Amino acid sequence: MAEEEMEEQQAENESKKGKKSGLKWIIIIFVVIMLGVGGGFAGWKYYQTRLSAPEKKVEEVVEEPGVWAMDPIIVNLMDDNGERYLKTTIQIEVSSQECAAELDRLKPKVTDNILVLLSSKRYKEIAGFEGKQNLRDEIAVRLNRYLSKGQVRRIYFTEFLIQ
Repeated sequence: MAEEEMEEQQAENESKKGKKSGLKWIIIIFVVIMLGVGGGFAGWKYYQTRLSAPEKKVEEVVEEPGVWAMDPIIVNLMDDNGERYLKTTIQIEVSSQECAAELDRLKPKVTDNILVLLSSKRYKEIAGFEGKQNLRDEIAVRLNRYLSKGQVRRIYFTEFLIQ
């Protein structure tokens, strides 16, 4: 009987060792997983702060372009003794709202300058696509001479009638 008790005790000790051994393995695996997760997170943070190209935040002052609308203009053209006329409405895209305000202040000068330019043209000079492009360029150059707080970007003809 003593032998049987010893065998039972030995079996209990082995089962306790098995339980302790299993618990040790679970703890070891848990610690290894946590170290892997922690190391991965630390590596990711290091990569984000040191190795990846940091985006330099350059604060640019981006001015919103504006459009300045002119009243319709009617002028006689140079050919046929002034019997032909041009009616046009012009929209001017400017680089900033300040520039549009400056154009408002210079409106009489701007209007006069464009009237003189348009009335000096002949039908053949402004009839085709190329003629209109050249006219746009001439208007932009003339207006940019007056401006100090920006510049004219584009000229748009929203109405262009020759009769």
